[in-house]
Amino acid sequence: MTGQSAEPADVNGREADLKRVLGPKLLLLFIVGDILGAGVYAVTGSLAGQVGGIAWLPFLVAFAVATLTAFSYLELVTKYPQAAGAALYTHKAFGIHFITFLVAFTVVCSGITSASTSSGLLASNLLIGLDEILPGIPTGDTASLLVALAFMLLLAGVNLRGVGESVKFNIILTLVEVTALAIVIGIGIFAVSRGDGDLSRVTVFENPDDKGLFAAVTIATAIAFFSMVGFEDSVNMVEEVDEPERIFPRVMLTGLGIAVLIYMLVAISVVAVVPSGTISSPTNPEAGVLIDVVKIGAPDVPIDKLFPFLTVFAVANTALINMLMASRLIYGMARQDVLPSSLGRVSPNTRSPWAAVVFTTAIALGLIFVVRVVLSASSVTSLSGTTALLLLAVFTIVNVACLVLRRDPAGRFKAPTAFPVLGALSCAYLLGPWARLPENYVQYRIAGVLLAIGVVLWVITWMTNRGVRAKKTGFRDIEHLEE
Repeated sequence: MTGQSAEPADVNGREADLKRVLGPKLLLLFIVGDILGAGVYAVTGSLAGQVGGIAWLPFLVAFAVATLTAFSYLELVTKYPQAAGAALYTHKAFGIHFITFLVAFTVVCSGITSASTSSGLLASNLLIGLDEILPGIPTGDTASLLVALAFMLLLAGVNLRGVGESVKFNIILTLVEVTALAIVIGIGIFAVSRGDGDLSRVTVFENPDDKGLFAAVTIATAIAFFSMVGFEDSVNMVEEVDEPERIFPRVMLTGLGIAVLIYMLVAISVVAVVPSGTISSPTNPEAGVLIDVVKIGAPDVPIDKLFPFLTVFAVANTALINMLMASRLIYGMARQDVLPSSLGRVSPNTRSPWAAVVFTTAIALGLIFVVRVVLSASSVTSLSGTTALLLLAVFTIVNVACLVLRRDPAGRFKAPTAFPVLGALSCAYLLGPWARLPENYVQYRIAGVLLAIGVVLWVITWMTNRGVRAKKTGFRDIEHLEE
C-alpha cells in the first residue's frame, strides 16, 4: 500500500467495507464529544489545587503534548487506514506479538479505568441532583459507591444487548456536554461582570507544597492529560470516514483546538468564581468542582438543580463508549488466540460478545470497590490518573512507531520529524514519578495489577496453544483486531 495512489485503500479485500458515512462535520462532533467527556469534570479542581489561578496553563501544555501525538496518529492512520489503532502501528513497527498484546491490553485497561472514573462522577452528581429534588436522598460515600457499581452493571446490560455506538446519539450527548460547559463559562462571565468574580486570579501561581512553577505545572499537566484523551478513539472510525486521508488531519486538529479552548475557559471560570482556598477541596470531591461554580456564581438561579443531571449525561456516554471499546478489544484478542478463546464467546440471540462484556465489567467493579473501600482513595483522582498513565505509555510507543515506520512508503500526511520525537519524549517524561504527588503513586500499582492480569492470561493462552493445540500464540489478522 502506498500513499501515492489516488484510489482509497481497499481495507477489507473481498469483504464488504464499512459504509463511509462520516463527513467533516460529523467527524468533528464525534472527536469533540469524545475529548470533552468526563475529563474536565474530573480533574479541574485537582490541577487548580496544584497551580492556583494559572489552572488554564496545564490544559494548554497537555494540549501541546496531545497535539504532538495527534500528528503521529495522523501520519499512521492515513498510511494504514484500518481501525486497529495503536496495536496495528506497534505490530507493523516492531513485529513482536507480545509487545503488540501489551499495547492492546493497555488500551483495554485505559477504557476500563476511564469508565470507572466516569461511574464515580456520575454517581455523585446523580445523588446530588436527586437530593435537590427529593431532600433526604443519601449522598455519602456508601450511597455513591453503590450507585457507581449499579451504573457499571447497567452499562453491561446495555452492552450485552448488542447496542453499538450511534453517531447521531453521540451528537446529541455532545451537545449536552457542550451545554453544561457553556453554562459554567457563562456563569464565570456573569460573576465577573457583576463583581462577584475575581479575574485577576488567573495569573496567580500558588502551590500548597511550595513546589516551583515547573514542577507544579508538570504534576498538573499529568492530571490534565486525562481531559485530553479521546481523540485517539477517532482512529477507530477511519473505515467509516469519507476521504480519510484528506479529512482526518484537518478535523482532528480542529477538534483538539476546540476542546482545549473550552477547557481553558472553564478553568478560568473556576478560578474566577470559586475562592482560591477551596478549589482543590470541593463540596463533593467525587462530583467535581464545576458544580460549585454553578452554586457560587449563580446562587439566585436554579440552574444548580439541573446541572448535576447535565453532568450525568455528559459522562455516561463516555463510559459507554469506553466499555464498548474494551469489550470489543477483548473479544478481538480472544478471536486472535492471544487471550483464552472462552473470552470470544458470543450470544446466539443478541450477537454481543457476552464473555468479554462480563470480563471487562468484573474488572471495573473490582476496581471501583478496591479503590474506594480497600485503598480508601478517591476513585476519580486515582482512576483518572491511572487512565492518563496507561495512555501516556501507549502514546510514547505510537510516537516511536511513527518514526520506525518511516521505512514504509509515505502516506498523504507526514508529520514534521521533530513532532514524534518531542511527542515520545514528553509522554515518557509525564510517565515518571516526578509528574505525580506521592499519594497518587497508587496509580502505578493499579496499572501494574491490571497489566499483570493481561500477562497471566497471555501465559495461560500460550501454554494452552502450545500444549493442547500445538500452535504458536500470535496475532493472525492484526488489521481487523477490532472487528
